[in-house]
Amino acid sequence: MTTPAPSPWLTGLHQTCPACGRAPLYAGLLRFRAGCGACGADFSKADTGDGPMFFVILLAGLVVAPLALAMQAALRPPAWVHVLVWVPVTFAVCAGMLRVAKALLFALQWHTEAGESRH
Repeated sequence: MTTPAPSPWLTGLHQTCPACGRAPLYAGLLRFRAGCGACGADFSKADTGDGPMFFVILLAGLVVAPLALAMQAALRPPAWVHVLVWVPVTFAVCAGMLRVAKALLFALQWHTEAGESRH
């Protein structure tokens, strides 16, 4: 009897192998390992493209823009203060979410066996 595949949502959020859920997915900051050290799954064709960054930018905008507008309404700071505050905050929010978004998208692709379109 084979064990069921782990949830792509859990393996993506935990950044572990989408096939077994045990070994880490990343070998570096944003570079996937060549394969899983626990089950031997091959990650060599892993390519999430620009999808994760699209979702990260969208979510970061939903978080940062209202905060910047609230700061403007409450404090009315000069423009340079907004640049000084919100550029690093936006970068930190995007950088913090990118690893998880990339792992989650890869796990969902693995689970649905998505691949390149063949015409």
